[in-house]
Amino acid sequence: MTMETILSIFLGIGLAASVGFRVFLPLFALSLAAYFNVWELNESWLWIGSTTAVITLGIATLVEIVAYYMPVVDNLLDTIAIPLATIAGTAVMVSTVADLSPVITWALAIIAGGGTAVAVKSSASATRLGSTVSTAGLGNPLVSTVETGTSIVMSIVSIFLPIVAIILVIFIFYIVFKLYKKLKPNKSKSS
Repeated sequence: MTMETILSIFLGIGLAASVGFRVFLPLFALSLAAYFNVWELNESWLWIGSTTAVITLGIATLVEIVAYYMPVVDNLLDTIAIPLATIAGTAVMVSTVADLSPVITWALAIIAGGGTAVAVKSSASATRLGSTVSTAGLGNPLVSTVETGTSIVMSIVSIFLPIVAIILVIFIFYIVFKLYKKLKPNKSKSS
């Protein structure tokens, strides 16, 4: 396995984790990276670097970010975003992995890409639900800001420093888990 292949896997996992916070933002970042020739994509995914894709994903990113600041809409988005994150996590992984057979690429994309995205998205959704319950939704804009900021940072780091991105993915899993445990309603208090 070449260093380029390893870096492409790290990029895919980093972007998949970012997808767990915002579905379209990492796709937009990848689109910009391809458009400006910062990162080379697989041949069948070159369309992501097109002007049309940059504009479309840019608009989708803005709409998604704004929607997460709307009460009730944020929790509704979380329910539909879990399957979307799985698909987007798989897509970013398969579009970035270099020099592997299609079978290995797709297996890696589904397991590592889709799996990472859904794990982060599920945890983030649980954190938002915990925030909704414990703060009557007043803490949700803060949760949205942290999620968007994390998605931006993860996308940039993944594209420019893929090795650091893997370390951040592990750190994000740790932080999200801690936040979830802190915000999760304690069942022993209610019984």
